[in-house]
Amino acid sequence: MFFQRIGRRENARVVADARRRFRTWRGERPFCAGLFTFTAGLPIIYFPYARLDFGAIPLALSTSAGAGSLIIGVLLLTLALALWFHRQARVFAGITIILLALISFPVANFGGLIIGLVSGLIGGSLACAWIPPTGATDAQPAADRASPPVPVGQDHGGK
Repeated sequence: MFFQRIGRRENARVVADARRRFRTWRGERPFCAGLFTFTAGLPIIYFPYARLDFGAIPLALSTSAGAGSLIIGVLLLTLALALWFHRQARVFAGITIILLALISFPVANFGGLIIGLVSGLIGGSLACAWIPPTGATDAQPAADRASPPVPVGQDHGGK
């Protein structure tokens, strides 16, 4: 029973440490921009090759633009990974994501039925707008160290 408790505590520490490291990693890069871009690439790739059935009515969105939508979708997925792992290319990637999302509207079934288009535009905009965090941030300006504030009602030590 003692060893089971220690094992649970150790697992909790490992999980807490992993969450803390992921939170730090996520805060140092345009994570949400990459997530929106990744979300944009999936429907753009999926819908031209999908066969959807609504009851007895089959719906196939396959067109001659299947290769174009595959290329656009793969590029969006690649740019999402680039945002996560090469944050220096965020402006280039953001502009490219916006252009690919706009091109996907006529090429890839209305931009993945509008889902990929809107998600790509949001992801590209977030990538362009993201600013890397600064190393040292001061929440308050440095106070004068010579005269600390004295609480009201205290003896000021006057003579």
